Amino acid sequence: MSGQTQRRLIVDLTDQVAIVTGAARGLGQTIARDLAASGAIVACIDVNEDLLAGTVESINAAGGRAAAFACDVTNSERVTEVVRQVAEQFGRLDILVNNAGVTRDNLVMRMKDEEWDLVLGINLRGTFLFTRAAAKPMSKGKRGRIINIASVSGMMGNPGQVNYSASKAGVIGLTRTVSRELCKRNITVNAVAPGFIATDMAAKLGEELIAQITAETPLGRLGSPQDVADAVLFLASEAASFITGHVLVVDGGLMV
Repeated sequence: MSGQTQRRLIVDLTDQVAIVTGAARGLGQTIARDLAASGAIVACIDVNEDLLAGTVESINAAGGRAAAFACDVTNSERVTEVVRQVAEQFGRLDILVNNAGVTRDNLVMRMKDEEWDLVLGINLRGTFLFTRAAAKPMSKGKRGRIINIASVSGMMGNPGQVNYSASKAGVIGLTRTVSRELCKRNITVNAVAPGFIATDMAAKLGEELIAQITAETPLGRLGSPQDVADAVLFLASEAASFITGHVLVVDGGLMV
């Protein structure tokens, strides 16, 4: 990844502290980069320490501020410890982006227990664990932005993705419920639901399926990681201070 950002949305997050899970590559990497370019101190979370180091190095080389924290998002004790470390090291926690996610596609009759458990564990349990842990320092600071990366698959379903769709539907339900629980503490909780985005994950679908998806998308293209990062930046900003419990769909019109 180049250390340079090509932001299209200018947001001032100077000295705010953000956590981004799944920051080693793809959407998480772009989100972390843009938060840092907007002035935030970014705690980058991932299990892949080598790739995570590259993300952090590129952000710092570009003049941003970032630190790496290796973490399995399904490990409750480790998640709690990482959030505590971030809040203590930087003195506060303002933004949490729950982005870590995986797919293990299969038809329901062929899906193995471990495929179901892995996807639900990372995508939904991980979101829950980080949200629960982050709520404490955010409540102490009387302000926070929690932004969960969901998916249109959790809203419309997608054949071969019963585990992924279920996990993302769960993320949406979690978002709406937690938004009601934390609103009195000045913490907003929202979700971004991307459609098909041009990432390494999407590339695994194959050229034929990608061509079909592109044809079915009214805007005639896959989304870019920047499209999702822009939505996250908006929800993290003061411009979204009166928005909570919302699911912002970024899908090129696929759900229309």
